[in-house]
Amino acid sequence: MTSAVGALDASFLGRGRPLGSARVINAIGQGHADVASLREYLGLETSLMSRLLRGLEDEGLVETVPSAHDARCRVAQLTKTGKAEYRAYERLSNAQATAMLAGHTRPGDVLAAMDLIASALGRERIAVEEVDPRSDAARHCLDAYYAELAQRFEQGFDVARSRNPSPGQMMRPHGAFLLALSDGLPIGCVGLKGAGERIAEIKRLWIAPSARGLGLSRRLMTQAEDIARELSFTTLRLDTHRSLHEARQLYLKSGWKEIDRFNDDPYADFFFEKKL
Repeated sequence: MTSAVGALDASFLGRGRPLGSARVINAIGQGHADVASLREYLGLETSLMSRLLRGLEDEGLVETVPSAHDARCRVAQLTKTGKAEYRAYERLSNAQATAMLAGHTRPGDVLAAMDLIASALGRERIAVEEVDPRSDAARHCLDAYYAELAQRFEQGFDVARSRNPSPGQMMRPHGAFLLALSDGLPIGCVGLKGAGERIAEIKRLWIAPSARGLGLSRRLMTQAEDIARELSFTTLRLDTHRSLHEARQLYLKSGWKEIDRFNDDPYADFFFEKKL
Protein backbone atom coordinates (compact mmCIF):
# COMPACT_ATOMS: atom_id res chain seq x y z
CA MET A 1 0.00 0.00 0.00
CA THR A 2 2.79 2.45 0.85
CA SER A 3 4.32 1.75 -2.55
CA ALA A 4 0.99 2.15 -4.35
CA VAL A 5 0.28 5.59 -2.90
CA GLY A 6 3.88 6.77 -3.03
CA ALA A 7 4.19 7.25 0.73
CA LEU A 8 7.92 6.48 0.66
CA ASP A 9 8.74 8.56 -2.42
CA ALA A 10 11.12 11.49 -1.99
CA SER A 11 8.72 13.45 -4.19
CA PHE A 12 5.20 12.56 -3.00
CA LEU A 13 2.76 12.75 -5.92
CA GLY A 14 5.54 14.31 -7.97
CA ARG A 15 5.41 17.68 -6.19
CA GLY A 16 9.06 17.77 -5.13
CA ARG A 17 8.72 17.09 -1.40
CA PRO A 18 8.21 13.98 0.80
CA LEU A 19 4.97 12.83 2.39
CA GLY A 20 5.70 14.52 5.74
CA SER A 21 5.75 17.99 4.22
CA ALA A 22 2.69 17.20 2.10
CA ARG A 23 0.79 16.14 5.23
CA VAL A 24 1.58 19.47 6.90
CA ILE A 25 0.28 21.38 3.86
CA ASN A 26 -2.86 19.25 3.82
CA ALA A 27 -3.54 19.67 7.54
CA ILE A 28 -3.11 23.46 7.42
CA GLY A 29 -5.31 23.59 4.33
CA GLN A 30 -8.02 21.75 6.27
CA GLY A 31 -7.97 24.35 9.04
CA HIS A 32 -5.47 22.99 11.58
CA ALA A 33 -3.75 26.32 12.19
CA ASP A 34 -2.54 26.30 15.79
CA VAL A 35 0.99 24.89 15.67
CA ALA A 36 0.67 22.90 18.91
CA SER A 37 -2.65 21.39 17.79
CA LEU A 38 -1.23 20.77 14.31
CA ARG A 39 1.68 18.81 15.78
CA GLU A 40 -0.70 16.76 17.94
CA TYR A 41 -3.04 16.13 15.02
CA LEU A 42 -0.18 14.83 12.85
CA GLY A 43 1.44 12.90 15.71
CA LEU A 44 4.84 14.53 15.18
CA GLU A 45 7.64 15.33 17.61
CA THR A 46 8.27 19.02 18.28
CA SER A 47 11.67 19.04 16.57
CA LEU A 48 10.35 17.35 13.41
CA MET A 49 7.34 19.66 13.31
CA SER A 50 9.68 22.66 13.49
CA ARG A 51 11.90 21.33 10.69
CA LEU A 52 8.95 20.68 8.41
CA LEU A 53 7.47 24.13 9.01
CA ARG A 54 10.84 25.82 8.42
CA GLY A 55 11.26 23.93 5.15
CA LEU A 56 7.79 25.01 3.96
CA GLU A 57 8.47 28.59 5.04
CA ASP A 58 11.71 28.56 3.02
CA GLU A 59 9.66 27.45 0.00
CA GLY A 60 7.27 30.35 0.53
CA LEU A 61 4.33 28.02 1.11
CA VAL A 62 3.67 28.61 4.81
CA GLU A 63 4.04 31.45 7.26
CA THR A 64 3.71 31.29 11.05
CA VAL A 65 2.43 34.25 13.04
CA PRO A 66 1.38 34.93 16.65
CA SER A 67 -2.17 33.90 17.50
CA ALA A 68 -4.66 36.76 17.60
CA HIS A 69 -6.07 35.27 20.80
CA ASP A 70 -2.83 34.44 22.62
CA ALA A 71 0.50 35.96 21.57
CA ARG A 72 2.32 33.07 23.27
CA CYS A 73 0.88 30.68 20.69
CA ARG A 74 1.71 30.54 17.01
CA VAL A 75 -0.51 29.67 14.08
CA ALA A 76 0.48 28.42 10.63
CA GLN A 77 -1.23 29.59 7.48
CA LEU A 78 -0.78 28.91 3.81
CA THR A 79 0.47 31.67 1.57
CA LYS A 80 -1.11 32.24 -1.83
CA THR A 81 1.44 29.85 -3.32
CA GLY A 82 0.79 27.38 -0.48
CA LYS A 83 -2.94 27.39 -1.18
CA ALA A 84 -2.25 26.62 -4.84
CA GLU A 85 0.00 23.74 -3.75
CA TYR A 86 -2.72 22.43 -1.41
CA ARG A 87 -5.20 22.42 -4.30
CA ALA A 88 -2.68 20.64 -6.53
CA TYR A 89 -2.25 17.88 -3.92
CA GLU A 90 -6.02 17.54 -3.65
CA ARG A 91 -6.43 17.12 -7.42
CA LEU A 92 -3.61 14.58 -7.66
CA SER A 93 -4.68 12.52 -4.66
CA ASN A 94 -8.30 12.45 -5.87
CA ALA A 95 -7.17 11.31 -9.31
CA GLN A 96 -4.95 8.62 -7.79
CA ALA A 97 -7.77 7.35 -5.57
CA THR A 98 -10.18 7.28 -8.51
CA ALA A 99 -7.70 5.28 -10.59
CA MET A 100 -7.09 2.79 -7.77
CA LEU A 101 -10.81 2.18 -7.25
CA ALA A 102 -11.46 1.90 -10.99
CA GLY A 103 -9.04 -1.02 -11.10
CA HIS A 104 -11.08 -3.09 -8.62
CA THR A 105 -14.23 -5.03 -9.39
CA ARG A 106 -15.86 -4.03 -6.06
CA PRO A 107 -14.83 -0.42 -5.35
CA GLY A 108 -17.53 -0.04 -2.69
CA ASP A 109 -16.01 -2.88 -0.67
CA VAL A 110 -12.56 -1.31 -0.98
CA LEU A 111 -13.85 2.01 0.36
CA ALA A 112 -15.65 0.28 3.24
CA ALA A 113 -12.46 -1.60 4.17
CA MET A 114 -10.43 1.62 4.05
CA ASP A 115 -12.97 3.37 6.30
CA LEU A 116 -12.80 0.48 8.77
CA ILE A 117 -9.00 0.59 8.95
CA ALA A 118 -8.92 4.39 9.23
CA SER A 119 -11.43 4.39 12.10
CA ALA A 120 -9.57 1.66 13.98
CA LEU A 121 -6.13 3.25 13.59
CA GLY A 122 -7.41 6.74 14.35
CA ARG A 123 -9.45 5.72 17.38
CA GLU A 124 -7.53 7.97 19.76
CA ARG A 125 -8.14 11.00 17.53
CA ILE A 126 -11.93 10.61 17.34
CA ALA A 127 -13.52 13.74 18.81
CA VAL A 128 -17.04 14.33 20.08
CA GLU A 129 -18.41 17.81 19.44
CA GLU A 130 -21.71 19.57 20.05
CA VAL A 131 -23.08 20.95 16.78
CA ASP A 132 -26.14 22.49 15.19
CA PRO A 133 -28.41 19.58 14.08
CA ARG A 134 -29.09 21.51 10.87
CA SER A 135 -25.43 21.49 9.83
CA ASP A 136 -24.27 19.51 6.80
CA ALA A 137 -22.29 17.07 8.96
CA ALA A 138 -25.29 16.44 11.21
CA ARG A 139 -27.58 15.95 8.20
CA HIS A 140 -25.08 13.46 6.75
CA CYS A 141 -25.34 11.30 9.86
CA LEU A 142 -29.11 11.62 10.16
CA ASP A 143 -29.67 10.73 6.50
CA ALA A 144 -27.41 7.67 6.87
CA TYR A 145 -29.31 6.71 10.03
CA TYR A 146 -32.70 6.96 8.31
CA ALA A 147 -31.43 4.96 5.32
CA GLU A 148 -30.21 2.18 7.61
CA LEU A 149 -33.55 2.05 9.45
CA ALA A 150 -35.36 1.79 6.11
CA GLN A 151 -33.27 -1.30 5.32
CA ARG A 152 -33.49 -2.94 8.74
CA PHE A 153 -37.18 -2.40 9.56
CA GLU A 154 -39.41 -4.97 7.86
CA GLN A 155 -42.02 -2.25 7.23
CA GLY A 156 -39.42 0.27 6.09
CA PHE A 157 -38.98 3.67 7.69
CA ASP A 158 -40.53 7.06 6.96
CA VAL A 159 -39.12 9.83 9.14
CA ALA A 160 -42.33 11.84 8.67
CA ARG A 161 -44.28 9.12 10.52
CA SER A 162 -41.85 8.95 13.44
CA ARG A 163 -41.74 11.31 16.41
CA ASN A 164 -39.01 13.30 14.73
CA PRO A 165 -37.63 16.07 16.97
CA SER A 166 -37.29 19.56 15.54
CA PRO A 167 -33.76 21.02 15.40
CA GLY A 168 -34.66 23.52 18.11
CA GLN A 169 -35.50 20.72 20.53
CA MET A 170 -31.94 19.40 20.16
CA MET A 171 -30.20 22.73 20.80
CA ARG A 172 -29.46 24.53 24.04
CA PRO A 173 -31.20 25.39 26.30
CA HIS A 174 -33.67 22.67 25.30
CA GLY A 175 -31.22 19.91 24.35
CA ALA A 176 -28.11 19.19 22.31
CA PHE A 177 -26.81 17.32 19.28
CA LEU A 178 -23.46 15.52 19.34
CA LEU A 179 -21.26 14.29 16.51
CA ALA A 180 -18.36 11.85 16.60
CA LEU A 181 -15.69 13.06 14.17
CA SER A 182 -12.73 11.13 12.75
CA ASP A 183 -10.24 13.53 11.15
CA GLY A 184 -13.10 15.96 10.75
CA LEU A 185 -15.43 13.43 9.08
CA PRO A 186 -18.74 12.63 10.85
CA ILE A 187 -18.98 8.96 11.86
CA GLY A 188 -21.67 9.01 14.54
CA CYS A 189 -24.32 11.09 16.26
CA VAL A 190 -26.83 11.31 19.09
CA GLY A 191 -29.48 13.84 20.01
CA LEU A 192 -30.74 15.05 23.38
CA LYS A 193 -34.31 16.36 23.13
CA GLY A 194 -35.88 18.33 25.94
CA ALA A 195 -39.34 16.97 26.78
CA GLY A 196 -40.32 19.26 29.67
CA GLU A 197 -40.69 18.73 33.42
CA ARG A 198 -36.98 17.90 33.79
CA ILE A 199 -37.37 14.99 31.35
CA ALA A 200 -35.32 14.63 28.18
CA GLU A 201 -35.17 11.97 25.48
CA ILE A 202 -32.21 10.39 23.71
CA LYS A 203 -32.78 10.41 19.96
CA ARG A 204 -31.01 9.38 16.76
CA LEU A 205 -28.10 7.36 18.14
CA TRP A 206 -26.13 6.14 15.12
CA ILE A 207 -22.57 4.96 14.42
CA ALA A 208 -21.13 4.45 10.93
CA PRO A 209 -20.53 0.74 10.18
CA SER A 210 -16.80 1.41 9.81
CA ALA A 211 -16.61 2.78 13.38
CA ARG A 212 -18.64 0.17 15.22
CA GLY A 213 -16.97 -1.81 17.96
CA LEU A 214 -14.86 1.16 19.14
CA GLY A 215 -17.09 2.12 22.08
CA LEU A 216 -18.47 5.24 20.39
CA SER A 217 -22.12 4.52 21.22
CA ARG A 218 -21.37 4.41 24.93
CA ARG A 219 -19.12 7.48 24.62
CA LEU A 220 -21.83 9.50 22.88
CA MET A 221 -24.47 8.38 25.38
CA THR A 222 -22.26 9.28 28.35
CA GLN A 223 -21.60 12.75 26.96
CA ALA A 224 -25.32 13.25 26.27
CA GLU A 225 -26.06 12.29 29.88
CA ASP A 226 -23.48 14.82 31.11
CA ILE A 227 -25.13 17.59 29.09
CA ALA A 228 -28.54 16.53 30.39
CA ARG A 229 -27.26 17.07 33.94
CA GLU A 230 -25.87 20.49 32.95
CA LEU A 231 -29.35 21.41 31.65
CA SER A 232 -30.94 20.24 34.95
CA PHE A 233 -32.75 17.23 33.53
CA THR A 234 -33.28 14.49 36.11
CA THR A 235 -34.76 11.74 33.93
CA LEU A 236 -33.85 10.44 30.48
CA ARG A 237 -36.08 8.33 28.26
CA LEU A 238 -35.71 6.62 24.90
CA ASP A 239 -37.45 4.15 22.63
CA THR A 240 -36.15 1.63 20.12
CA HIS A 241 -37.31 -0.82 17.47
CA ARG A 242 -37.27 -4.57 18.02
CA SER A 243 -34.81 -5.10 15.15
CA LEU A 244 -32.12 -2.93 16.80
CA HIS A 245 -30.85 -5.69 19.07
CA GLU A 246 -27.45 -4.14 19.70
CA ALA A 247 -29.02 -0.86 20.82
CA ARG A 248 -31.28 -2.61 23.30
CA GLN A 249 -28.32 -4.52 24.76
CA LEU A 250 -26.35 -1.27 25.12
CA TYR A 251 -29.17 0.33 27.09
CA LEU A 252 -29.64 -2.66 29.39
CA LYS A 253 -25.90 -2.73 30.13
CA SER A 254 -25.75 1.03 30.75
CA GLY A 255 -28.19 1.31 33.62
CA TRP A 256 -31.38 1.88 31.65
CA LYS A 257 -34.63 0.23 32.84
CA GLU A 258 -37.48 -0.93 30.64
CA ILE A 259 -40.70 1.00 31.21
CA ASP A 260 -44.21 1.16 29.74
CA ARG A 261 -44.86 2.89 26.42
CA PHE A 262 -44.67 6.69 26.76
CA ASN A 263 -45.33 7.80 23.17
CA ASP A 264 -47.25 6.82 20.04
CA ASP A 265 -44.28 6.39 17.68
CA PRO A 266 -45.30 3.59 15.28
CA TYR A 267 -41.69 2.36 15.04
CA ALA A 268 -41.11 2.02 18.79
CA ASP A 269 -41.36 -1.40 20.46
CA PHE A 270 -39.26 -1.02 23.61
CA PHE A 271 -39.13 1.90 26.03
CA PHE A 272 -36.42 2.77 28.55
CA GLU A 273 -35.77 5.27 31.33
CA LYS A 274 -32.71 6.32 33.33
CA LYS A 275 -32.61 8.50 36.43
CA LEU A 276 -29.70 10.93 36.57
